[in-house]
Amino acid sequence: MDLGLVVLLAIAAVWLAAGVVAEGLPRLPTAVALHRRTGLLAGLAALGLVGLGGVVLTGLLVDGPTVADRVAVGLMLPAGSAVTVALLTVRRVYRLRRGAGAFASAPRTPAPPTLRAAAAHPLVASPVQVTALVMLPVLVDATGLVPLDSPGGLGVLLTGVILVVGAIGVRHALRHSSLAEHAVTVRTRSSGTRVLHV
Repeated sequence: MDLGLVVLLAIAAVWLAAGVVAEGLPRLPTAVALHRRTGLLAGLAALGLVGLGGVVLTGLLVDGPTVADRVAVGLMLPAGSAVTVALLTVRRVYRLRRGAGAFASAPRTPAPPTLRAAAAHPLVASPVQVTALVMLPVLVDATGLVPLDSPGGLGVLLTGVILVVGAIGVRHALRHSSLAEHAVTVRTRSSGTRVLHV
């Protein structure tokens, strides 16, 4: 098997793992578990960003045909979503990790509803999962079975990506909205309870 294809498979596996970890963040029962998983997600995202950056730089700097040269059109999609991860997701994940770390001294503390809502924010999971998704066409193109440099193939790919990205974004937005509403309800109830006790 071509070394370049193995590298792309490894990068895709890292992004897929990051997408699975990001998906499960809002369901974690304790703040300590959320702290650990956000650390794992940050590490996987950093590894994925370094991997993609390395492939793109290799294609630009190395003379002769490389896997990045063969799949240059397809690499624009994961590179674009990876930039979103670098600019928006990583910052949110570190902020979430810091918030969950405040409960490190009490390992059995349930994850607060506000942290669970923040973990479900569309900019936490969506860019990571989209990057994992758009790595699949790059792998297909790298095998040479379906070249993406033809106008027809690229059009079908972009249409499919737009539909799936929209579905992922809507799903995460609905989940975030539901958890944020729950967090507000819990906060209102606890405030009402304090007023009654006074």
